[in-house]
Amino acid sequence: MKSVFIRPLALAAGLSALAGMAHAGEIRVMCYQDGVECEVTADLAKRFEAQNPGTKVIVDTVPYKSIVEQLPVQLAAGQGPDIARVTDLGGLSKYYMDISAHLKNRKYWDDNFGATAGWLRPSATDKGIYGFMSQLTMTGPFVNKTLFEQAKVPMPGAKATWDDWMEASRKVAKATQIKAAAAWDRSGHRFAGPAISYGAKIFDAQGNPVIDAGYKNAVNKFVGWHKDGGMMREVWAGSGGSTYASSIDEFINGNVAMVLAGSWQIGNLQNKVGTNFDWVAVPNPCGPAACSGIPGGAAWVALKTSKSPKEVGAFMDFMASEAAYAEFSARTNNIPAHAGLAKKGVDYASAKPAAKAALGVFSAGVAQLAPVAYQFQGYKFNRAIMLPTVSRVTQAIVGEMSTDEAVNKITADMQDAVKQAQK
Repeated sequence: MKSVFIRPLALAAGLSALAGMAHAGEIRVMCYQDGVECEVTADLAKRFEAQNPGTKVIVDTVPYKSIVEQLPVQLAAGQGPDIARVTDLGGLSKYYMDISAHLKNRKYWDDNFGATAGWLRPSATDKGIYGFMSQLTMTGPFVNKTLFEQAKVPMPGAKATWDDWMEASRKVAKATQIKAAAAWDRSGHRFAGPAISYGAKIFDAQGNPVIDAGYKNAVNKFVGWHKDGGMMREVWAGSGGSTYASSIDEFINGNVAMVLAGSWQIGNLQNKVGTNFDWVAVPNPCGPAACSGIPGGAAWVALKTSKSPKEVGAFMDFMASEAAYAEFSARTNNIPAHAGLAKKGVDYASAKPAAKAALGVFSAGVAQLAPVAYQFQGYKFNRAIMLPTVSRVTQAIVGEMSTDEAVNKITADMQDAVKQAQK
């Protein structure tokens, strides 16, 4: 009799034991969940089994830490599940299995998942299909609507620039006596969206990373906003080195009118803000070149350790189908990485009004992402850009160096980091 199990696993020994348990026609899926992703997957798997007699799907629910720390060890030892839900997209790509030959319609995959397919490929010239993004995340801003209303300051429109938003937020901060107009997460990933909007190319014609005039423009703007008091100083200047710091608590506590974080914070805001104030997600503000955030997310990937490639391909085909993908997105309150659904929209029936509206804003924003934003997210060595940005821009903010010196240091640090990573 076919069955689907959800098994919480925490120990490496337990995970290792799973690696050799799958039999022909049986699929083991290693899954972590932020909410109910694994539960929904197991439910959908029952439907797949009913349509594919003789195939068994076992969904093993594990802590995220197991995906990050234990799965790579398993795979390096030649063990592992058939499918896994991962976030280190490029870092694990050498272990992925090409399922192209086992898919019903390659064009469907190219049309709907083509924008993110490269994130999973082991090289830029590879054309294989190794899986698909289970959802997208996207960087973007949240605004305290109540503060804007109290200050009687109209919120800028959909195509407003960063300057427009900073000017409006400053007026709100002054009128309501909050700590600062805005805050950004202390993250090179968060910084990259505005940098691209200000004209950063990120890569040269050969695909090598560059810190150009557009990137420098964004550094100048960001440092300037800190020095004139518009940006909350504590978030970036409150930590040293390249340490990550979230700005969302400053927003939740009503200390800033606007915050740059991302779609993954929607649930957090829904739970923690409650009725304290009205909040909204707004489209990514524009620079001279774009109005872009940075995409991200988790992916379902097929693994070379599988002894059932045909069944894996069939299950991945099923999960990627528009009907199953739409249901997964709706029930888990995730933004679709499926191009067709991104255009149609998803009915998030279980989300509260503010969260539902925010999901709609982020979903619509996927179409505004600059092509280089996808390239940046898929670049194996993107941390070589992100980490120096955080440390050097902070040094410019606190006055340890000029913005010109910071940009030069970012370039030198980035080049060194890439060389080390390629050894």
